[in-house]
Amino acid sequence: MNTFFKFISYFMILRRVYNSALATRDGRAMCKELNTKMLLLSPQSQMVMNGPSARCEERLQDCAEILNSTVKALKDGQVVAVPTDTIYGLACLAQNSNAIKKVYDIKGRDGQKPLAICVGEIQDIYKYCKVSVKEELLGDLLPGPVTLVLERAEVLNTDLNPFTPLVGVRIPDHAFMRRLCQMCGEPLALTSANISSHSSTVAVHEFQDLWPLLAVVVDGGPIGDKSRLGSTVVDLSVLGKYRIIRPGCAFSSTVDVLERKYGLSDTGDHQ
Repeated sequence: MNTFFKFISYFMILRRVYNSALATRDGRAMCKELNTKMLLLSPQSQMVMNGPSARCEERLQDCAEILNSTVKALKDGQVVAVPTDTIYGLACLAQNSNAIKKVYDIKGRDGQKPLAICVGEIQDIYKYCKVSVKEELLGDLLPGPVTLVLERAEVLNTDLNPFTPLVGVRIPDHAFMRRLCQMCGEPLALTSANISSHSSTVAVHEFQDLWPLLAVVVDGGPIGDKSRLGSTVVDLSVLGKYRIIRPGCAFSSTVDVLERKYGLSDTGDHQ
């Protein structure tokens, strides 16, 4: 009897895997018809970007082609899907007002919900935010699965979150994303790759319905531990204090750094 149930369980698992692969194949075919580029970022390519395999020119070329195609789409005012260190995201140029509107339309997102920005280096944060914490604090949390909410600088697009003087900023611990931001030379507006109010996604097939609306989908494979919690969002706009807006996947380690190492106090005003 136990053998029978084991067989049934095994059969169901195989069926789910088959259906997922079939859906992905059909989705890719649909995207081909609609000129959506599906770009596979292989594990080997990601290793190249982190350095160890830099001798392999062929893999470097693969990385360059994926980055160039994605940058071109972004520069053309399009929206792309990208892997990060936490979940899959939708990205566009933060300084492009029309592209920002496309992101809201694609997600069906409430216009009063803000978008974060994503940059490649800590020094970039100072261009687009007014930083009131030590640079060492930024270095302790970034790159990583944390979004820091700071006062926005005047240079940031006024059509990005016009309802608030603050902006969340990320540097994902993901080589492709960091290089993408560096090549764009300006911040990306970043939000989760899903219909608003739906679950976050950790594989490209999970947001397949959005593919036809995107210029590029970068497939970096399944992401991390699949917690779907997204980054920890913490408000650091008040001197000497912090406020957790979203606990996310790095809550404990973030609070430990803020309190133990830098002596910041919790405002107690959590969302």
